[in-house]
Amino acid sequence: MNNFFYVLNGKKIKRFFFVFAAALFAAGVIYVESDNITVFSEGGSPSAVYSVSTDKKIIALTFDISWGEKRPEPILKVLKDKGVQNATFFLSSPWSKTHPEIVKAIQSQGYEIGSHGHKHVNYSSLKEEEIKEQIKTAHSILTDLTGKEPKLLRLPNGDFDKKVLKAADELGYKVIQWDTDSQDWMNKGVDTIVNRVVSKSHPGDIVLLHASDSCKQTHEALPIIIDELRKKGYEFVTVSELLNQSSAKGAEVRDQAWVNQQLETAAGF
Repeated sequence: MNNFFYVLNGKKIKRFFFVFAAALFAAGVIYVESDNITVFSEGGSPSAVYSVSTDKKIIALTFDISWGEKRPEPILKVLKDKGVQNATFFLSSPWSKTHPEIVKAIQSQGYEIGSHGHKHVNYSSLKEEEIKEQIKTAHSILTDLTGKEPKLLRLPNGDFDKKVLKAADELGYKVIQWDTDSQDWMNKGVDTIVNRVVSKSHPGDIVLLHASDSCKQTHEALPIIIDELRKKGYEFVTVSELLNQSSAKGAEVRDQAWVNQQLETAAGF
């Protein structure tokens, strides 16, 4: 009995130190990346949006596409079959240029199109003029393809700093992140994707999903996600519609979803 007691306590102690070490690791990352996780800043500085403050049960499903052609069609079919009339797709311009028919299909179903930039690199590593050139190149290509100027920007890899925010703002873009990451790109299984989205979603949320070929289970998880969120009373809106509901102020806020993700990653969850 005593031996069991010591073994049990030993396991608890190991678990405690493991989680504590993970928390320290995440705190260190947060400190180093502090410029990257400011959502809103005081004094009207450029901002990135992860979600909006609202009591309405509205939520924005967003899909990033940067390569491949196998996944967009099944995802568009699910959205159509489920009667989801509002969603936002962030398209990289090189991909869009080589897949104009898919861009038209997205547009013909009435979905919002935002920019996912040009080269798929971390923009925080670029000089300001290079950042602007990337954004402007994507802007030109997407405008030519759709006949409409995009105003929303999701940066490649979700990477940005104050320099990137400033450049985007000066070009008339709002940087859009996410508060709920489906982690569909990890291909951990349909149930895992569904559970992450359904359990973490909240009013005013922006959900990150992908329609690139590397994400092999998104189209299977999506109908369940839609059904489960509807059971909870959610209505699907575009990011622009979500922003129109925003009551967010210019106070500094930290991206809690990003912080949680670092803790989960550090702890191996």
